[in-house]
Parts: sequence; C-alpha cells; structure tokens
Amino acid sequence: MKDVFFFDSMLTPKIITFVYWLMLLGALTSGLVTMFVGYNTNFLGGLGMIIGGAIGSRIWCELLIVLFKIHENLQKVANK
Repeated sequence: MKDVFFFDSMLTPKIITFVYWLMLLGALTSGLVTMFVGYNTNFLGGLGMIIGGAIGSRIWCELLIVLFKIHENLQKVANK
C-alpha cells in the first residue's frame, strides 16, 4: 500500500484493462442501439460503430500501456 501512496508503483495500468472492457461494452451497446432501436435505424452505421469503437478503444489503451511500460523501464535504468 505504501508504494501506491508514495507513487513508487503505478495503479493506472491495472485500471486500464477494466476501462478497456467498459469501452468495448459502450461501443457494442451504442452500435446495437444504432442498428435496431429508434425511428432512424442504420445497420451499417451501427456495425461500423462497433468495429470502429473496438479498434479505437484497443489503440487508445495500448498507447496508455506503452507509456507506462516506458516509465517502468526508465525506473529500472534509474535504479541501476
């Protein structure tokens, strides 16, 4: 717990996985709503929203994880 309070250990990489699954759920939900619910339904638009949301979420989360991996490696170099 001391590592988290004094920022020796990063908490955010553990949270990113959870946020990724929430974003996937949001993309799926909004895509399905666009496809099937309401007066102006758009099947291809909803499908594009699901695929684009999944790809965009993955890219965004991977970029965040890369930043934290760079930080971890810099910490290792600094500690040597």
